[in-house]
Amino acid sequence: MLIVFCLLLLSANGQQILTLESSLEIARSNSPDILRSLLNLKSNEETLKAQNAALKSNFSLNVTPFQYDQSRSFDLFQSVWNTSKLTQSFGTFTVAQPFLPTDGTISLVNRFGWQNSYSENGRNLTPKTFSNSLYLSIAQPLFTYNRTKLTLKGLELNLENAQLSYSMQKLNLEKLVTQLFYNVYLAQMSLTISQDEYANTQKSYEITQNKVTAGIAAKEELYQAELNFATAKSTLENAQVTLDNDKDQFKQYIGMDISEEITVMTDVAFNPVKVDMNKAIEYGLSSRMELRQREIDVTNAQFQLIRTRSLNEFRGDVALSIGLSGDNPSLPNIYDKPTNEPRVSVSFNVPLWDWGEKKARIRAQEAVIQTQEINQSDQKIQIKVDIRKVYRNLQNLVNQIDIATQNEKNAQLTYEINLERYANGDLTSMDMNLFQTQLSTKKMTYAQTLIDYKIELLNLKIQSLYDFEKNEAIIPEYIIQKKK
Repeated sequence: MLIVFCLLLLSANGQQILTLESSLEIARSNSPDILRSLLNLKSNEETLKAQNAALKSNFSLNVTPFQYDQSRSFDLFQSVWNTSKLTQSFGTFTVAQPFLPTDGTISLVNRFGWQNSYSENGRNLTPKTFSNSLYLSIAQPLFTYNRTKLTLKGLELNLENAQLSYSMQKLNLEKLVTQLFYNVYLAQMSLTISQDEYANTQKSYEITQNKVTAGIAAKEELYQAELNFATAKSTLENAQVTLDNDKDQFKQYIGMDISEEITVMTDVAFNPVKVDMNKAIEYGLSSRMELRQREIDVTNAQFQLIRTRSLNEFRGDVALSIGLSGDNPSLPNIYDKPTNEPRVSVSFNVPLWDWGEKKARIRAQEAVIQTQEINQSDQKIQIKVDIRKVYRNLQNLVNQIDIATQNEKNAQLTYEINLERYANGDLTSMDMNLFQTQLSTKKMTYAQTLIDYKIELLNLKIQSLYDFEKNEAIIPEYIIQKKK
């Protein structure tokens, strides 16, 4: 009933009430970190889509509607100077089809044109001519790696890496939002405790003032009470500043307008969760996305080694072409006397001496691969270390919560007993201030310990990708088995 009343009161004051769940929902839509990760994922998706599109037939049309050229040159055959003029209009239509299995390209090309020529010393009987050339060509590299396949595989791995990074960013988002949320919650609690401390100190000050006025207490008591009251007021103001700063940081991270008034509410009751360390390690090693990222790093390094080995390589290129061309002043008769145009070209690139450049670059890349393999192995060890550390922290926090609970209870009882003694004149204001400070400290310690336990439990979920609160895996079991 009290919580409902607080919610209604806060709503009436125009403050937006945020729970941890609603904060996470806002952050998933508005957080700059998650938006950057999502844009990176989209960029990699579109790049891979473009590469796959490039593997399909490419249609292109190159048109030159008008071209005029006039020149004067010396004709060696006739030993005279000659002026020539040429007017042209032509276009080339090309269909190019990459062939992924061999990294070759098959092209169908048709070039159609019209020209009007003039030669000062010539006797060209047909200055105006239509021409058309149609041919099929194949270009095939030899003795080298398949560059298209390697590029495509690299882009697929980049996309997978971006997907993993996005999934990891969502988990990290949950952790950071939870941490910042509880920071605000603790700041709110600290403010509430400071308000109680301020009210209690004010009450103590009034009691001391009455005693001094009645002559049953020394003036030194009043001076100390005034000092305690001023200190409590300063603590209250500091708590308000800390709360405002934590709220701004929280709103900035989840993507809210920082001028919007908010308050956070949650249940921090202690509900111990049974945790199996061996199970956590098993799930962590089988499903942690960082391990797959390290595998991708190794594979990319191996791809780069393939590219490095192609430096100064022995390579061949074969180009084949068969075609038919014709020309005629009359367009319908353009192929009356066709001409076959076969072409064959074989070329080789033979490296002779590179002063050891290629071998040195290969050794350097092999060192990079070994580094990535060490990183992959070290990542597995780090996962085990992190999970074991979180497990120990959880076990310790359970004990600390029990201690903090008892300490808060004892501090509350001690404060109430000594408040009565203070009212009867058996304690000084300085002594009473110590008991007040002790109570505030124990309350904050208890709240902090509860929150630390919840954050460590979330940390274990992120480290192992297993939710021990719900007793279920974050990544479905069939995906884990598929990886194995």
